[in-house]
Amino acid sequence: MTLSADARTDQPFPSLRTIDLRGKVHTPAQLKTLMPRAETTTDVASDTVAAIISDVRTRGFAALAELAEKFDGVHQTHPLVPRDALVSALENLDPAVREGLEESIRRARVFAQAQRPSDVEVAIADGATVTHRWVPVNRVGLYVPGGLAVYPSSVVMNVVPAQAAGVASLALASPPQKEFGGLPHPTILAAAELLGIEEVYAVGGAQAIAAFAYGIPAAEAGPALEPVDVVTGPGNVFVATAKRLVKGVVGIDAEAGPTEIAVLADASAEPKLVAADLISQAEHDPNAASVLVTDSEELARAVRAELDSQVSATKHTERVRTALSGAQSAVVLVDGLDAGIAVCNAYGAEHLEIQTANARDTAGRITSAGAIFVGNYSPVSLGDYCSGSNHVLPTAGTAAFSSGLNVTTFMRAIQVIDYSRDALDEVSRHVVALSRAEDLPAHGDAVSIRFAG
Repeated sequence: MTLSADARTDQPFPSLRTIDLRGKVHTPAQLKTLMPRAETTTDVASDTVAAIISDVRTRGFAALAELAEKFDGVHQTHPLVPRDALVSALENLDPAVREGLEESIRRARVFAQAQRPSDVEVAIADGATVTHRWVPVNRVGLYVPGGLAVYPSSVVMNVVPAQAAGVASLALASPPQKEFGGLPHPTILAAAELLGIEEVYAVGGAQAIAAFAYGIPAAEAGPALEPVDVVTGPGNVFVATAKRLVKGVVGIDAEAGPTEIAVLADASAEPKLVAADLISQAEHDPNAASVLVTDSEELARAVRAELDSQVSATKHTERVRTALSGAQSAVVLVDGLDAGIAVCNAYGAEHLEIQTANARDTAGRITSAGAIFVGNYSPVSLGDYCSGSNHVLPTAGTAAFSSGLNVTTFMRAIQVIDYSRDALDEVSRHVVALSRAEDLPAHGDAVSIRFAG
């Protein structure tokens, strides 16, 4: 990213640069350009992913087996996880982890059930009703990544809203792990069993998305993998690219990119909390974004000092330092709270923390964010696990037009039109007039014929 003279940079802290936006009013379009962003890499992966999708569509389970050998070092004949492996994983789960998952599930279900939309029936005129009816999709494919961490929380976040929506058939895929006999991580399997998901596949990457989108016929290796209607779940650049390429064949939640956090803070914020929260997201991925937006140079200096101390003490120090020093991370200095709010709305963070005086009022002025965390006691990590909210959220500024994963992701609205003879007669002349204006006279004739002698 090239910064203008109005966005001066310096490097007082070796792992986190500064973007100084003070002294000038910027338009939303300018702010979008000036804010730190990771480089988009989905185009680089497109050819590779397209080839994988084509191979899976053409050769089915044989292609999946070869890809598992190539990418995961795992030999498999069929990717369906045996039932006893799910049961065993739950039986051997650490009791403290099980208790945490159960509470996460309970809270997520409370919120998800409350999201279920109600049908709406409207009487347009006497004898004329139009109904907006919500129905769940028939089948969904849920992807849970492997990689640098283990994500049983993503099992919860994907499964619970689908179940609350009333989806009848759920399948889950997660990469095979060589150290676990070619199965997904046992904590992933335990979470699936805890939620009652019996159809789990040891498939990772773009090939999992292809298998969900197009299905795989039954073969000598085992039963069919039926295609789904919607695919959800986070993943790496290959997963995101695959979701983009199959969009239209199936519905998708989003082309999720690396995680990101923005913290909007003023002089009242506690530097150690701000630093800890920036680190918590940088821990995910070397490409994760951590952004502090503040009008206080003193706070910025104090946060840098805390980062210097806390980064050195955290487990994944190198990963965190790489994320904090990347183009996607920065301290953004602004002239005041209003300017900070404008910056945050232009940025559209996946996770936005508000650590200001009157934080709740400030949060009410935010119009673009995946999720907003208000005050000192609502850190992003709470949302990752046990707030009741969903942690599958829009990234890379897409919060400007999209929402986080929720019950309606797994539902669609059907309009039902029910008119009586008299109600149709009342508008028949309008239908005829409009159809002729559009040079589609047969449309009008389809109404007129109902009232012909």
